[in-house]
Amino acid sequence: MTHTTATRIPGGGTRTTVGKRFDVARVPSPGGLRRILWAALLIALGLSAAHAADHALVLQTDFGTKDGAVAAMHGVAFGVSARLTVRDLSHENTPYNIWEAAYRLRQTAPFWPVGTVFVSVVDPGVGTERKSIVLRTKSGHYFVGPDNGTFTLVAEDLGLAEVREIDEKANRRAGSEKSYTFHGRDVYAFVGARLAAGVIKDAGVGPLLPPKIVMLSYEKPRRDGNALVGNIPALDYQYGNVWTNLDDTLFRGLQPKVGEKFRVVITHGAEVVYRGEVPYVNTFGDVPEGAPLLYLNSLMNVSFALNMGDFAKKHGVSYGAEWSVRLEKAGP
Repeated sequence: MTHTTATRIPGGGTRTTVGKRFDVARVPSPGGLRRILWAALLIALGLSAAHAADHALVLQTDFGTKDGAVAAMHGVAFGVSARLTVRDLSHENTPYNIWEAAYRLRQTAPFWPVGTVFVSVVDPGVGTERKSIVLRTKSGHYFVGPDNGTFTLVAEDLGLAEVREIDEKANRRAGSEKSYTFHGRDVYAFVGARLAAGVIKDAGVGPLLPPKIVMLSYEKPRRDGNALVGNIPALDYQYGNVWTNLDDTLFRGLQPKVGEKFRVVITHGAEVVYRGEVPYVNTFGDVPEGAPLLYLNSLMNVSFALNMGDFAKKHGVSYGAEWSVRLEKAGP
């Protein structure tokens, strides 16, 4: 509010001053101001605590994105809490390929914060007697889905802390009781969102099970004399590079030198699919275009490629629990 003041000047005349006048009645008393500040602080802390209770929810399926299945799962999650951060790992997994889902979880989960909840639905046994579970790893990550081998690799890598069977009477989307073929929407997305949003804690999932799950069998990485033996868990799809589960620690045990050649044998079951010698180099451009190479990929695992080519396609190599590799120095 403004006010005008007229001041008489000695010798005649007046001087006018325009200024602001504060209405004392509108200024809170010290006690009232303190109450306002405390209220604002409590609101801020409450909002902060609410957001702190939320963890990311990451979805993986073999549904593809041509229809509304994935969007329906997102909708169920947001129906639990609109504050949730929901992200997609992949929905382009090969249909029914449980091994592939297991590997994608291994590839991704360690890079997400503690408390992240992963919902993985590659579930050829949907609606059958397989258990629906929530697995908590020793790293503090959660995995929600069918107990069909999907969680094999994260259990090995991150450690198995606790397994609970989902109580579908308490943890199922309302009105979905007669649906038997979309547990990804009706059970797993719903439970995952409730966990991520802090609506339920571990005990709220359902009964505690013995600390064991269905595990897929595959060739574990190991040293065999002067050779390394392991599995081919995945391909680098876009380029046809072949990834193994032989890590850099095992590889360094062979004392490799850049430029040195290694003898590689890749088998599918008892069938030899590829046999050859490839040089160990740092990156693709270290060999001529079209030439083979051995390198350490971004996960620091031994891998094979063709520079500007598709190793897997050229040599008929694929991936999975039945694919194995043997690697040793080629010698002079």
